[in-house]
Amino acid sequence: MNKGTIWTIVGVVAAVIIAWWLVSLLFSVLWLIVKLALVAAVALAVYVALHAFFRGQSD
Repeated sequence: MNKGTIWTIVGVVAAVIIAWWLVSLLFSVLWLIVKLALVAAVALAVYVALHAFFRGQSD
């Protein structure tokens, strides 16, 4: 193995490690966005239900 082959192998390993880290980060960010959207949807549903419940009692 010559010096160029060793640097190619090191480069490939580094590229795979960096790609793995970036994909993991991307999925973490996407999961956070999905979680926030779900929390917002549930919070809106609870707000509407509470609003309707208390509006019905005051009449």
